[in-house]
Amino acid sequence: MKCPYCGYLESKVVDSRPADEGASIRRRRECLACHKRFTTYETMESLPLMVIKKDGSRQSFDRNKVMGGLIRACEKRPVPYQDLEGLVAEIEQVLQNQMEREISSAQIGELVMERLKKLDEVAYVRFASVYRQFKDINTFMHELNKLLEDK
Repeated sequence: MKCPYCGYLESKVVDSRPADEGASIRRRRECLACHKRFTTYETMESLPLMVIKKDGSRQSFDRNKVMGGLIRACEKRPVPYQDLEGLVAEIEQVLQNQMEREISSAQIGELVMERLKKLDEVAYVRFASVYRQFKDINTFMHELNKLLEDK
């Protein structure tokens, strides 16, 4: 690892510990030339996920878009931000574990709704109404009735 201070290419690891809930490793290193210490992070390389939109276009997966949709759905609801972050991380992990590198936006929406239903039913209905593009009150009532039947 190249020293950020003197540019020397050799360093030794002084300390290693997990970071980001085990998603990466934080390493304290010491340069063998100037003896200054610096920190590096080692993360697993993940293959990019491509999302196939409804119109057939493709774009890379952006967890911030999922988080934005969840924040809007949970606005003024008693849902902790940490729960939303956990939900997004879980969805991203499910997608990364699949063998497919291309996934439809519909599959992502279904994963979000499946988990959001367990987290907050009002937020679930809000998300579903936008995601499924409810056209009228009857469609909305149908979804509410399905939710009540599941209880």
